[in-house]
Amino acid sequence: MLENLKKIIFKGSRIHPLLVVLASGLYPLLYYYDKNYAIINSKPQFLFFVFCYIILPIVFYCIILFVCISFKSLHKFKGLVLPICNSISFFLLIVITLYGFDTIKIIIALFLGLVLGKLLATHINKLVVFQFILACLVLPKLMPDLYRELVYSKEWAIQPDDIDVVKFKQKPNVYVIQPDGYTNFSDLSNSIYNFDNSAFETFLANEGFTAYRDYRSNYSSTLSSNSSMFNMKHHYYGNKTLGINPSHNSRDEIVSSNPALRVFKNNGYKTFLMLQVPYLLANRPAIDFDYCNISIDEVSYISRGFSLQKDLLKDTKTAITTNKTTHNFFFIESMLPSHIVTHYDSSTTVEDERTLYLNRIKAANTWLKELVEFITKEDPNGLVIIAADHGGYVGLDFMKQNQTKQTDPLLVKSMFSSVLAIKWTNEKHEYFDKDLKTSVNLFRVLFSYLSDDKTYLKNQQEDKSYLIIRKGAPTGVYEFINENDETVFKDLEPKE
Repeated sequence: MLENLKKIIFKGSRIHPLLVVLASGLYPLLYYYDKNYAIINSKPQFLFFVFCYIILPIVFYCIILFVCISFKSLHKFKGLVLPICNSISFFLLIVITLYGFDTIKIIIALFLGLVLGKLLATHINKLVVFQFILACLVLPKLMPDLYRELVYSKEWAIQPDDIDVVKFKQKPNVYVIQPDGYTNFSDLSNSIYNFDNSAFETFLANEGFTAYRDYRSNYSSTLSSNSSMFNMKHHYYGNKTLGINPSHNSRDEIVSSNPALRVFKNNGYKTFLMLQVPYLLANRPAIDFDYCNISIDEVSYISRGFSLQKDLLKDTKTAITTNKTTHNFFFIESMLPSHIVTHYDSSTTVEDERTLYLNRIKAANTWLKELVEFITKEDPNGLVIIAADHGGYVGLDFMKQNQTKQTDPLLVKSMFSSVLAIKWTNEKHEYFDKDLKTSVNLFRVLFSYLSDDKTYLKNQQEDKSYLIIRKGAPTGVYEFINENDETVFKDLEPKE
């Protein structure tokens, strides 16, 4: 058996050529998956990356070898083909993995690969062993993601009652408009934001909107918040030990089949996913909305979700005007006003980020005003919900600072505080929405209202907000705001 294995690995005194070429792409492939698993975990992407990192280097080697064999003048270079192809592929794929298609860096990688391939030709076995060692070092880091993928379960999203089959007694068109990171009106006036938003608040009031002060998200990011909202349940960022329900499936839980989407479909609604950028489509999930203004075919396999930008206002207006004979549900996601800088940046300050954020709030107000006025004109009986996914994070140095334990109540609220304003179809909403505080219960309250059935309110989720902490305390999921809107710090999995 060992002899057979040796024959497979070695060809004479050298490692088999295919293994040499395979080694050049294996480490870059595993490294790319380790760093980007959340946005490249779909099967089509796996096939794409295997083709790019494994198949293409083999094809490249075969073509160069064929050329050298076909022309007598090149026969003398035949012995260099394998080490040079290995070296070029290795450096080229590492550059693309780290920097994308940067022309200058790609040229440097090609030159470096050519030179080192020639210099190390007699040491090809050692080079390949080194490349396989690198692959073996990164593979264990990938194992937790692979394990979570294998044991992933949607059991957490099972509803405690029969709300999945709720029947609406009124069927207005429903528009859920999500301005990313738009902080609640109640917090825009505090000492951190210090912003007068009264003009826009007055506009909404005149349009018949009810504003919900102190409303907040239960989770701190677009994916974690929306996953909980559409599934009407808490997921605790992938259960309390960061294990079973991996965060990289959040996109699937938002745009693929979920309880909220099924309720609309069961009640005869046509569903629309309107996006400004393909952030929710980055890992190419199955889209179970009936219509999306961005096709999966438009999304690059290596997109981080911002590879293209649509005219969301134009696309939404078109979808509304061309679908007037059906009951419609629209989920409209705008990237305005977003939040402060994601990672630490020495070139900016807390005050700089505050100024930039408030300027984007003004832009978001203009955008929202135009859309609301259009909906009111085209569909005066529509039910319109403006609901942000999380706060603007103003007051922190950068967004990822949310993974460090915070004790200032204003900073904690800045992460979760989210605008919510709803234009209901009648005053009966007061019997259903008086306890609406957080995003996890938004659709449950809406469905109770549309079905005129208050029994569904008995199974509302706890109005608690959670964060993953990695600095300042043992890594884990912590409750930061309790049901009384008090800032707390409670470990969901107390350490022994």
